[in-house]
Amino acid sequence: MLRPLKIGRLSACCCSNFVSRMRYVNRLKEDDELCAAALQNSHMFLFHRLSPLLQRTQQGTLRPATLRTADVQSVLERLCSDRTLLKQSVLIGCSEQNQVQFCLDVGELDQASVEELCGGTFINLRKAFFLLTGAEAPLVAKGQALLRWHQTSGFCSSTGEPTHRNQAGSQRVCSRSGIIYYPKMSPVVIVLVSDGKRCLLGRQSTFPRGMYSALAGFCDMGETLEETLSREVAEEVGLEVHSVSYSSSQHWPFPQSSFMMGFHAAVSPAHSQVSVDLTELEDARWFSLEEITCALQVKRGDPPPAFWLPPKHAIGHRLITEWTDLQTRTTEDPQTRPGGE
Repeated sequence: MLRPLKIGRLSACCCSNFVSRMRYVNRLKEDDELCAAALQNSHMFLFHRLSPLLQRTQQGTLRPATLRTADVQSVLERLCSDRTLLKQSVLIGCSEQNQVQFCLDVGELDQASVEELCGGTFINLRKAFFLLTGAEAPLVAKGQALLRWHQTSGFCSSTGEPTHRNQAGSQRVCSRSGIIYYPKMSPVVIVLVSDGKRCLLGRQSTFPRGMYSALAGFCDMGETLEETLSREVAEEVGLEVHSVSYSSSQHWPFPQSSFMMGFHAAVSPAHSQVSVDLTELEDARWFSLEEITCALQVKRGDPPPAFWLPPKHAIGHRLITEWTDLQTRTTEDPQTRPGGE
């Protein structure tokens, strides 16, 4: 059984502001003239061939470079770029400060020149995701996903004719058939498996050295989330799970815009022998509460540990933290039942 969804309670003031912002963003998607006007006084996030522009803060950390539209126009003019490039900007959203946000890929311009004029560095998103804070990473991920979708959706899959976007970039329409295309995400299940005292983590060969995370896999056509979860665990590590509970979800930009749905699942301690499919994973093994607790205490800037976890804004990290909190409460209160059992 899936755990019921829980939505945090908002004050009337926050809710009113949230509703207003969401309705305004929806209007921008539907009204090209309104969106074009908003673009002239917006915050812009630049990408170069899908790598975001980051700037170093006074604290030594990195954050996305936030530029005014006028600043971007100035950069385009100084680099002798066609000013119509600005029209390719894609709407991301509206901040809590009611500032409209757009993203733009300037991959046709010289990278070093843009970096010099903007005072930042374009960094590959996989690397950038380990350098950004939780609040900023989703914004960059959304921007890159939308830009990638536009770059790969220029033609209708039915007629082969060109598609044309609206001003906001929230859809593309076939010039012949009128078919409307919307940005898509691939559904993925990610699950943290526990035997009651340990949790199971795995790693792929593409992971950074020493990083382990929860198991994950794409949903096959016709599958339920529970079926995907059970199949992936069986395929990758040879275990049969039970007591599945839902945790949360997250957009993830890799490999090409995934919708991650996070779960906890339990296995019987008597049937917890791992059999790794090496075509799926490089390694997978059980970790104790003590090992996980030590890994969670690693801070940015510390010497690279032999074993470490995904960044804090990743849903895999969230699942591991939830499991750790539950295990800690179980130790303090034996009546608490572990691992979703």
